[in-house]
Amino acid sequence: MKVKDIMTWNVITVSSDTPIMEARKMMETHKVRRLPVVDRGKLVGIVTLDRIIGVSPSPATSLSVWEMNYLLAKMKVREIMQKDVVTIDPDASVEQALARGFNMKVGIMPVLEDGKVIGVVTTTDFMIKMLNVALGIGKPGTRLNISNANQPKNIREIMDITDKSGMKIIAAHTMPPAEETPNGFMLHVDSDNVKGLIKDIEAKGYKVTIVPR
Repeated sequence: MKVKDIMTWNVITVSSDTPIMEARKMMETHKVRRLPVVDRGKLVGIVTLDRIIGVSPSPATSLSVWEMNYLLAKMKVREIMQKDVVTIDPDASVEQALARGFNMKVGIMPVLEDGKVIGVVTTTDFMIKMLNVALGIGKPGTRLNISNANQPKNIREIMDITDKSGMKIIAAHTMPPAEETPNGFMLHVDSDNVKGLIKDIEAKGYKVTIVPR
């Protein structure tokens, strides 16, 4: 899976000359917290709701309401935007994007193609379009955690048993050990009636638990 498969295509942008209160209104309208800043087709920065809030006068300020509104109306996005922006290529793998975002500690990356912003990818995109699928969130059926089954021969054996049961596999992946528990294999099948499947898997020496959902 590539970045272009999960990114948001219809990206909302602002220019560096946009008043910050106008940028904030755009965020509220489109329900986003960050906007790429684009001048003449070129990405020059990114502005966030946190940055706008950070420069807004405190309620304890001695300025009058008129003075506060005047100052905010004069302030432009270019004065508070982050200029050093982490970007990603649309053909980069999702794994590359995850690693880049994690290493650079960013929650959003504009997606550039030939130097132009064609979309954005966010932590929300990763959660909804990848993690939710892996965890089976919103999908019917049952998730089984099978201990000591992270080797190819173990997985083949479990897959053969599942195939014979006639159940459809919605998702399957290995799981890292939690505390002192051994590595396991997570199997999500499309049925709620899994007693027979669990019995057949445990007959091969594995420990199976149903994961609450």
